[in-house]
Amino acid sequence: MARINLLPWREELRKERKQRFVAVWAMTLLVGIGLVFIGDLYISNNISYQQSRNQYLQNEITLLNKRISEIKDLKTKKDQLLERMQVIQNLQGNRPVIVRIFDQVARVVPEGVYFKQITLEGDRLSLVGVAESNNRISALMRNFDNSEWFTEPNLTAVRKVSANSQRWNEFDLTVKQINPNQAKGGL
Repeated sequence: MARINLLPWREELRKERKQRFVAVWAMTLLVGIGLVFIGDLYISNNISYQQSRNQYLQNEITLLNKRISEIKDLKTKKDQLLERMQVIQNLQGNRPVIVRIFDQVARVVPEGVYFKQITLEGDRLSLVGVAESNNRISALMRNFDNSEWFTEPNLTAVRKVSANSQRWNEFDLTVKQINPNQAKGGL
């Protein structure tokens, strides 16, 4: 039997396997590093893209907030203008009412009754005056009650006073002013 020495052949096989192992290991390492690099690049790119989208949204939100505040300011100004217009319309609509009130006061006053002071506060007309007798004051109150522009006459005080050697009855009277045109549906 021949003796064959297989040691050098096994040594070469071992070296060859070791070289393949190192080559496969290096190749695996390079592929792994490449995959990590590509993954990092992909994730960084996605993060950058998302940050740019977020920044765009933030800019648009800021722009919309400015527009919303401008709209609120415009609504406030609009409401103020509408209030002013309403006040002006009320004044324009009530202008003839004052004339009618004075006309009606002149119509309901009987002879022998004189006014010292007339005050209109809202829909209340306060009168301070003098009359020759209590009957004249009663006639005045009936006339106010029968008028379509006045209602609820209320006599609060009657005092005896002397002026020019005559005796007078001084009185305080309040009546509620109404607008018959508004009650009927408009002016």
